[in-house]
Amino acid sequence: MSNHRQQAIEAIANTEYDLNQIDFKSKPLKELFGELVFNEDVQKARLPKPVFKALQKTIKQGVDLDPTIADAVASAMKDWALEHGATHYTHLFQPMTGLTAEKHDSFLSPTGTGSALAEFSGKELVKGEPDASSFPSGGIRATFEARGYTGWDPTSPAYLRETPNGATLVIPTVFVSWTGEALDKKTPLLKSMEALSSQALRILRLFGNEDAKKVFTTVGPEQEYFLIDKNFLFGRPDLLNCGRTLFGAKPPKGQELEDQYFGTIPERVIACMADCEAEMFKLGIPVKTRHNEVAPSQYEIAPIFEDSNLATDHNQLCMDVMRRTAEKYGLVCLLHEKPFAGINGSGKHNNWSMATDLGENLLNPGDNPHDNAQFLVFCVAVIRAVAKYPELLRVSVASAGNDHRLGANEAPPAIISIFLGDQLQDVMDQLERSDLKSTKQGGFMEVGVSVLPKLPRDAGDRNRTSPFAFTGNKFEFRAVGSSFSISGPNVVLNTIVAESLDYIATQLEVATGAGKPLNKAIQDLLPGILKESKKVVFNGDGYSAEWHKEAERRGLPNLKSTTDAIPVIVRKDTVELFSKYKVYSERELQSRYAIFSEKYVKEVTIEANMMVHMAKTMILPAALRYQAEVATAVNAAKAAGVDAGAQFDALKGLTAVIGRFQAATADLEKAGHHEGNGDPYHHAKYIKDAVIPRMADLRVLGDELETVVADDLWPLPTYREMLFIK
Repeated sequence: MSNHRQQAIEAIANTEYDLNQIDFKSKPLKELFGELVFNEDVQKARLPKPVFKALQKTIKQGVDLDPTIADAVASAMKDWALEHGATHYTHLFQPMTGLTAEKHDSFLSPTGTGSALAEFSGKELVKGEPDASSFPSGGIRATFEARGYTGWDPTSPAYLRETPNGATLVIPTVFVSWTGEALDKKTPLLKSMEALSSQALRILRLFGNEDAKKVFTTVGPEQEYFLIDKNFLFGRPDLLNCGRTLFGAKPPKGQELEDQYFGTIPERVIACMADCEAEMFKLGIPVKTRHNEVAPSQYEIAPIFEDSNLATDHNQLCMDVMRRTAEKYGLVCLLHEKPFAGINGSGKHNNWSMATDLGENLLNPGDNPHDNAQFLVFCVAVIRAVAKYPELLRVSVASAGNDHRLGANEAPPAIISIFLGDQLQDVMDQLERSDLKSTKQGGFMEVGVSVLPKLPRDAGDRNRTSPFAFTGNKFEFRAVGSSFSISGPNVVLNTIVAESLDYIATQLEVATGAGKPLNKAIQDLLPGILKESKKVVFNGDGYSAEWHKEAERRGLPNLKSTTDAIPVIVRKDTVELFSKYKVYSERELQSRYAIFSEKYVKEVTIEANMMVHMAKTMILPAALRYQAEVATAVNAAKAAGVDAGAQFDALKGLTAVIGRFQAATADLEKAGHHEGNGDPYHHAKYIKDAVIPRMADLRVLGDELETVVADDLWPLPTYREMLFIK
């Protein structure tokens, strides 16, 4: 009988897919974009003028929401949704699982006379009440304490989610407990954005800008992912249940030839991509770029910058659209940070900046940054924030999955540092010396071919090994994991930069209040900040062993694992920081400490249990069958009087590996039976110290067996198949 992998390959070979499911000719992109979104244009057309103006003030300027407009907005939303075939509405929220959650309610309301009306009130728009006891709360809610509330977020527009047999009106919301604590990822993000806006406006007022009413943080998250044939998924219990392969020998060909990156996108994959993009365009997600990534079967999609709250909602929606659409083409979308060992994992590069409500990018250096005092203030504030709070940035990207990626050759190290580039580094060096005179210019590059134009050269190179790099008019936080909600990293970024802006604004206000000219106050303040903060600036190779030694000499923290990082969440300075800017309370931070610890334990425990299951029921039986075949061949050769020395040595070697494999399986199973008591963090530490090393030992032996067991007996789809068969 054929095994799972042979059946999978046969299914792939015998299946044809309709790759022409999207017709961009029938509806141009500009008409497609946002057609399922209750956006500003729709609001303007459908809402009474005073209601529209009041709502826009809340969205764009942060003015308190006028509760009297809710009924008018709800009525317009309902009518628009019903016209598009909606039957239900849902409050979409982002619990601490890192995913989204939704409960659907029908618009239908019986009249009591045998008929029904379609109704949706302002009260139903503004507030919902899902069960709060079954989501991670870190002790904020007990099982018997079920009440939680969702609250409408008007700054993220409602949209329609089309599904088979109808559509649903989706309303983005916050999620809080009955006692008022945040149970989600959106509420702290909104609070952190307000904190940063308040402090950034203080800086702008010093520069005479009285027109800006709000400062937004903007984000453009580059999303990396893998696509493999769905048939392989059913033969890989580890991929199906854990999102990554727990066994798998290195294939003869991986990414060594560097022929995947920016290569021609396979037809089936680009059909899936186009379908995803069509759906995202309709939902108002401004996706811009698609390409092959470095690893085989790895790809990337990247959007244009947006307000970070909307960008977070859109990225969650983006991941959902990719997972669902892939199935239409017989593919599965893998978002784990390291689904395959030995090749590049997937990240989510978080391109972050600040902008006013008038559209000014506050991290745009202009042509001559040495003369741009406002830019220098904001940029130095970011440098100071990263230098002061590197451990908070590290914990914001901590997870069991990302531990496999951070520090590997395709990802930034766990040491948080900043890359500035040649131009900006030169400006900052001059600033530290209090001798600002010039800005390096890039000029033009001669390619040496007469028919080609001169190419403008940037004033500095890029650095792909830095976890936090300046890239022209933004900072790219490259350590974020591919499966993450970007909310957590941006909450930290917004808050630590808010603290730096607060510090700088206070110093400048005192100085100018005493009669010192603003430029003189800036020239006196920033050099000292740079001297204190420059330890975090590194423009070299972040992968090198020399950098690890240098970072240690500089006193930079190197939190290599999630369990190293988790205690930072409840450290005194962390509690003081987030409490000061009203982003997290101490109780909310304690809950995150517990949730991070529990999630780590659960994820690794599931993986360990799956490894034991696969070892016992799939790999060991295949190895024993092969052992029996070899033993039979050896005995037959001996009976025939043939020298079977080499075959006997192979049998001895195979038997030895099987024995070690069985012992390692039993060792992991025993370690996994540990019962965690008391603080969840201590259980997480045990898992990291006792279970993960045993998982690594078992994998080495399992992968060795894959390289010697007969191919027709090996039950698991292999890397050489999953990564290259489409």
